[in-house]
Amino acid sequence: MADIPDELIKLEHCAEEERAKLAGLTGEEYEAQWHRWREASEVAQAAITKYAQAAEQDRHEVEQSVKRAVRRAEEDPAD
Repeated sequence: MADIPDELIKLEHCAEEERAKLAGLTGEEYEAQWHRWREASEVAQAAITKYAQAAEQDRHEVEQSVKRAVRRAEEDPAD
């Protein structure tokens, strides 16, 4: 797999941050945050699809590479 553009990693990271904010929320707060997460996720997914098509790569493989890159970036080297 070729290098993943930083923009895809940033978009996926943003979506993951929005997802993490769901923890502990209930009711209307949960619903509002869920919508923010869904919107961020849709933006990331659309960008992944567009990139995969333009690069003539398998979309699923691109998505998995992006997710792995985000997880690596979030690892704490002190652990």
